[in-house]
Amino acid sequence: MGEALPELGAVFWPVGTGDSSTVVVDEQTVVQVDLHDMVKADDDDTHEVPVVDLLVDALPKGADGRPYLAVFVLTHADKDHCCGFADLLDRVTIGQLWATPRLWREYDDPDAPEPCKDAQAFQEESERRVKATKDAIALGMAPASGDRILVVGYDTDHDKHAYAELGDAYLATPGDSVTELDGKDFAGRFEAFIHAPFKADCAEARNETSLSVQVTLTEDGGLDGKMLLFGDLAHDTIMKIFDYSEAAKREQYLEWDLLLAPHHCSKKVMYTRQDGRDVRQDDVLEALERHARDGAVIVSSSGPVPDTDTDGENPPHRMAADRYREIVDAGNFICTMEWPSEEAPVPVTFGVDAEGARILRVDVVEMSVRSALKAAAAGPRRRLAAVAAAASAAGSIAASRSGAVPGRAETRTGPERVRDAVAASRGGQAPAAPVGFGSD
Repeated sequence: MGEALPELGAVFWPVGTGDSSTVVVDEQTVVQVDLHDMVKADDDDTHEVPVVDLLVDALPKGADGRPYLAVFVLTHADKDHCCGFADLLDRVTIGQLWATPRLWREYDDPDAPEPCKDAQAFQEESERRVKATKDAIALGMAPASGDRILVVGYDTDHDKHAYAELGDAYLATPGDSVTELDGKDFAGRFEAFIHAPFKADCAEARNETSLSVQVTLTEDGGLDGKMLLFGDLAHDTIMKIFDYSEAAKREQYLEWDLLLAPHHCSKKVMYTRQDGRDVRQDDVLEALERHARDGAVIVSSSGPVPDTDTDGENPPHRMAADRYREIVDAGNFICTMEWPSEEAPVPVTFGVDAEGARILRVDVVEMSVRSALKAAAAGPRRRLAAVAAAASAAGSIAASRSGAVPGRAETRTGPERVRDAVAASRGGQAPAAPVGFGSD
């Protein structure tokens, strides 16, 4: 693939134990799934990345001259999935939001804990967009980019909320396939099949109301890459997804080249608590293995996996990582905060082109970073390369805080961080071994 990254792909950012995934559909169309821009990224002893700063630099410009994000998808409103949203909203034009009904339910529940400030900002923006969409419909018009919203899921108190009046064009439920992004149809190139949240789970714990999708990216020749994104779902809800889709003979929507490990590599995916002990549930492991495509890769968006588990500790869990390693080929379980090393983590980049779907080698990404930097001065550049170039600053930030780039204050702009990322990455040997989906 030389120095050029594909046009289609996704970047999984090293943001500690939290989710920030960027899907690039074309030069002007970028989808952000969750956000974890941690305040502690400013601390000297952590390697987490200030995602908003870097993402803003990588986005295309919209018609209004501002950075343009086609869609922001929030799987659920935990802080490690929405941290930084208010900042992002202030700095970019977000064409469309994908929201689940859960926050409306929580705002109506006097006993529910108060959502974090970024979750509140997301909910306020969702409500503003619902009103703007209703106003546009009343005038016989469609909402404009920047006002669009898709509410995904069905709640038993659906009819209590204004979003219920939007109509089918602005609502989606499990079993629906979405190909439209911010008013533009990408059928044949992008498809999101909705698996969850289920109506029956609307009053369950917030994690079990996570938006779950299979995202399929298809290049011009017809080859595709499939990603399963399950949010923070645990065993029982994930098994419902497999059981329902298999019963409906929709196995194509269960296939995966890349699985984002649910709940940051939590053991609750494949273990249930019975009589005070963890009991392994082989049904979900068998289901995942059954639908994995050749060379499938599992990505854990988390801190480094511990050597051993301590009862009561949050994910990532060693027990889960060990089970995942039994499903995929050797080396095809990747932890974002260990890729390619704990000292200088670099985002995991997934690409789809005429050679198929693959996790791109660090050295290939590095070559593309250098090309993207040169192209930035001359004019347009491939968007996936731009995102990868900005995200490569993760390695620079991590390295500087571990002493690899001493004496550099974190007052640099995004482009300066990217340039330093290139310099830092050239100081070491890039991993040469391919990971998954082939050898390029």
